[in-house]
Amino acid sequence: MNKEIFEKYEIIDAHAHIFPEKIAENATVNIGHFYELEMDSTGVSSKLIESGKKIGVKRYLVCSTATTPHQISSINSFIASECKVHKEYYGLGTTHALSEDIEGDVKQILSLGLHGVKLHPDFQKFNADSPEAFKIYEQIEGIIPLMIHCGDNRYDFSAPKRIANIHKNFPKLKIQAAHLGGYQSWEQAEEYLTGLDENVCFDISSSLAFLSPQKAAHMIRAYGVEKCFFGSDFPMWSHTDELERFLTLGFTEEENRLILSENFKRFYGI
Repeated sequence: MNKEIFEKYEIIDAHAHIFPEKIAENATVNIGHFYELEMDSTGVSSKLIESGKKIGVKRYLVCSTATTPHQISSINSFIASECKVHKEYYGLGTTHALSEDIEGDVKQILSLGLHGVKLHPDFQKFNADSPEAFKIYEQIEGIIPLMIHCGDNRYDFSAPKRIANIHKNFPKLKIQAAHLGGYQSWEQAEEYLTGLDENVCFDISSSLAFLSPQKAAHMIRAYGVEKCFFGSDFPMWSHTDELERFLTLGFTEEENRLILSENFKRFYGI
């Protein structure tokens, strides 16, 4: 890639995963098995930063998901500790719909200086708009954003219609709808999530490898260029490949700047 291409832009990776060294290899392999994909790398900080440097990433949104409630506290502490070491990190905490102390989980997230909550209903095995999940949104609406995995044609836990229902019930909750609002369910995502207000934004991670440039650009314009963020979904994809795919979409330089960093900064108040 021509170095001048990415040097003209500030680039923020709005969707990256990291794990403790001792479990990173297994965690990465398990994610690959879940999605039936070959992972590009291993989800540790050193490899994330190495990959991101190749395109000049200045900041990373980092997160992990508690697949069971007993993992919540340790994951939140780990993400916070990594953010202290790596000043370029912007960390999200996690909780679980089956947690016995969602209020306590949110208090921990805030006390650690984390900036939002990451949920993955397909991994966590709860409906994104269930009464149990609503207890999470009640705690964070108007306080910190939610970044939520959206869509999978094999499951219904995070179907786009459920994300729309969350917004309907919690209109002041800021939602980062991952994977253009519906991984492998993009037609449904466009149907249910187009036209929502500015509190619902989208990252484009794990989308460009599956969609034609024309379809991806169409969806971004349908949602609003000002509502979309660049993201890698590291360690699933390399930053170089994802940026190359993004630059084929045909946006103007100003639109590229919005998607590569400015929209994210506005949404998260940076």
